Amino acid sequence: MQLTPEAAFARALEAASRAAPLGALGLAVSGGGDSMALLHLAAGWAGPRGLRLEVATVNHRLRPEAAGEARLVGDTARALGLTHTVLEWRGAPGQGNLQDAARQARQRLLADWAGGLGLDAVALGHTADDQAETFLMRLARGSGVDGLSPMRADWQAQGTRWLRPLLGLSRAGLRDWLGARGLAWVEDPSNDDARFARVRARRALAALAPLGLDVAGLNATATRMGRAREVLRRAAHDAAGKFCRTQSGDVLIAAGARELPPDTFTRLVAGALVWVASAPYRPRYAALVGALDEVAQGQTRSLAGCLLIPEAGGIRICREYQSVKACQAAPGQLWDKRWRLIGPEPGATIAPLGRAIEACPEWRQAGRPRAALMADPAVFVDDALAAAPLAGLSRGWSAEFHPSCGEFSDMLLSH
Repeated sequence: MQLTPEAAFARALEAASRAAPLGALGLAVSGGGDSMALLHLAAGWAGPRGLRLEVATVNHRLRPEAAGEARLVGDTARALGLTHTVLEWRGAPGQGNLQDAARQARQRLLADWAGGLGLDAVALGHTADDQAETFLMRLARGSGVDGLSPMRADWQAQGTRWLRPLLGLSRAGLRDWLGARGLAWVEDPSNDDARFARVRARRALAALAPLGLDVAGLNATATRMGRAREVLRRAAHDAAGKFCRTQSGDVLIAAGARELPPDTFTRLVAGALVWVASAPYRPRYAALVGALDEVAQGQTRSLAGCLLIPEAGGIRICREYQSVKACQAAPGQLWDKRWRLIGPEPGATIAPLGRAIEACPEWRQAGRPRAALMADPAVFVDDALAAAPLAGLSRGWSAEFHPSCGEFSDMLLSH
């Protein structure tokens, strides 16, 4: 029996509440049909339960209509008794993958907004159609089990919990629900722009539906892929306990790991890259395999903000200096999403050690390669090296490790 939108939404939020309490929930609302349905469904569900709702719209400043769409969301939110905030993106790149840059910016803006308001989670309006389209796009890229698994309904990223309570509902069904209640939404013209892969996937799905390759069928396959993914994740987690250890933020993978099944071995390496770089995604499989082939021949390889260094027949994965050379923080602040340096000079700057390693006569005693230490945080005062606690030059400073991805082996169960 098909659940009503109200029942499906309630089931999803109640499951999320059982996993971790929800006292304050953020809603990411663009003005489109899916997100406007999210807004109205959440308002109806939260009111009787005393749940605090906050609404945000990200204006990417890429279309002139965006400001008007944000006003529609604001007017609707206020009519429901909710506070609305417009978050503006001002850093659109001049080249490259604009959609991916916009997606990452949207997540950062929403995460900062949620953190500032003390929200327990942010809900997004992705539907069953989005999941099927994502499956088709990843299939076209040659994705394996992980890529073809379902979109996550509840996860952590950027220090924020994210929810997708509409994954069990269709795009058309939500618009029918809005229309039957006389509720407004807007259609983004880019949804019909065939330059975008998602639009092409949407059209392909419509063409493939007569063959049985429809939203429901693809999502059922994705669910089965998700079950297989959990088995593979568990195998990688168990292998990490046998073949991996961490050292000052690096991951060391022992030589014996190369005898593991290929999927398990590549998961270990990909997971190490994610953990060391605090990255949201694993590198592309082809790039990973190419890097591992070169490392097996004794070459150091750069990938995903990290260095893969051959060591004792295995691999050391550490941060790459070039990826952190512009990273700075104040004492006590999180540097590169992993380190806090605490010490006696509050006006100092925390920056990568780099070539200042020459001023650390004891760096070899740290037991790590020079390249790894150069990408570690150090203390600078007026551009002069004051301390480098990870390279044997403490001078009253200490380095505390706070990995944003949690413990390495545990992270393998979620990436």
